[in-house]
Amino acid sequence: MPGSSDVIAVKDLRKEYQTPRGPVLALEDVAFTVREGEFVAIVGPSGCGKSTLLKILAGLLPATRGEVTLRNVPVSGPRRDIGVVFQSPVLFPWRSVVDNVLLPIDVQRLGRDGNRSRALDLLALVGLRGFEHRYPWELSGGMQQRVAITRALIHNPAMLLMDEPFGALDAMTRDTLNLELQRIWLERRETILFITHSIAEAVFLADRVFVMTRRPGHITEQIAVPIPRPRSLDLTAAPEFGQIVRRIRHHFGPSAGVDA
Repeated sequence: MPGSSDVIAVKDLRKEYQTPRGPVLALEDVAFTVREGEFVAIVGPSGCGKSTLLKILAGLLPATRGEVTLRNVPVSGPRRDIGVVFQSPVLFPWRSVVDNVLLPIDVQRLGRDGNRSRALDLLALVGLRGFEHRYPWELSGGMQQRVAITRALIHNPAMLLMDEPFGALDAMTRDTLNLELQRIWLERRETILFITHSIAEAVFLADRVFVMTRRPGHITEQIAVPIPRPRSLDLTAAPEFGQIVRRIRHHFGPSAGVDA
């Protein structure tokens, strides 16, 4: 079970953008905590500020007001102890798979000695043994996203932030990677905050699901998912799974841009 200590804490978070047509309030009064080793998913309507929230948590975007702390240290800019996976893998085409994974090591000048073997172990963990010296253009979309996940884990981050990482993939590949991500989480117990527009994906993966409102976004409900792991894809047809999905879906109308 996840530990009781909080890895990340968000208090009174507000984000306002200045535009030529006037200010736009994206987030208002966002507050939550994520515990050590916990898997939290965030779902909400299109344009509710989910990605803005993730960028603030990653230190890529300043908040207008409020506080974000990672292990009690304020997040005021990019942090080396935060891993981020976006919807697009953003791999460098001239670097091999293992060299893409080692990019954070090179940027942070942590030294390849020891980290190369760690990279190879992580690639084996995500099912890419034998592809270490291939290039991104030789991989499928799902394999590229596995490389991106491995790259985010290579420097042992305190928290992994994932912004709809499987949203651009076909349904079968997405199901496969959901199972893979669950397996990786069960083996490593990373603290993960996962943004998705799929309610079913959120319920399948998470310990808790945070439901965001329309813009300005805030967390309107935090819903526990008390379903034992490992979870199989057959679980999505189970009554207890459907009950949680319906509870979350109740927050959104048919035009909210949220998938059941």
